[in-house]
Amino acid sequence: MKTAALLTAVLLTASAPVFAQSMSEPTVRVGGQSMFPSKTIVANAVNSADHTTLVAAVKAAGLVDTLSGKGPFTVFAPTNEAFDALPKGTVATLVKPENKAMLTKILTYHVVPGDYTTTKLRSMILAGNGMATLTTVEGGKLFVMMNGSNNLSVKDQKGDVADITISDVNQSNGVIQVVDHVLLPG
Repeated sequence: MKTAALLTAVLLTASAPVFAQSMSEPTVRVGGQSMFPSKTIVANAVNSADHTTLVAAVKAAGLVDTLSGKGPFTVFAPTNEAFDALPKGTVATLVKPENKAMLTKILTYHVVPGDYTTTKLRSMILAGNGMATLTTVEGGKLFVMMNGSNNLSVKDQKGDVADITISDVNQSNGVIQVVDHVLLPG
């Protein structure tokens, strides 16, 4: 009986910091994990089971320090399923050292300087007569539009469209908008 009580006390004490952190910060769950607004984009993304491919690609491109920087950045973060929808072998080819420039171009096309929440994007869409245009870190354009009464979609320069499936995942250095397709520059 005393052993069970002691074990319970130890487990509660060990989990108290995590529980306390989650109680003090409003979080959004992505990939089965809470995303904490006090952490950076990279610090949160590494915990998401839905973004292991994106994290591996960010590491291969050498963008960890950039996306851990001050920002703010808005990252349209493709899920593992989004990367899996690319033609077979694409990801394996892109993460090779000799393709670092192309990988960096694709990843930075998913990053926009600034903090673009869905509220801000909707306002820009209304002001833009149904479409907001964002300039990415890569230098290309992304086009954001309404998809129904509440959802937002992002169109790349090739004309492909990704839906924002989890929105407004606030970070200490910006916001993540989870998308269901990889966006490609023109």
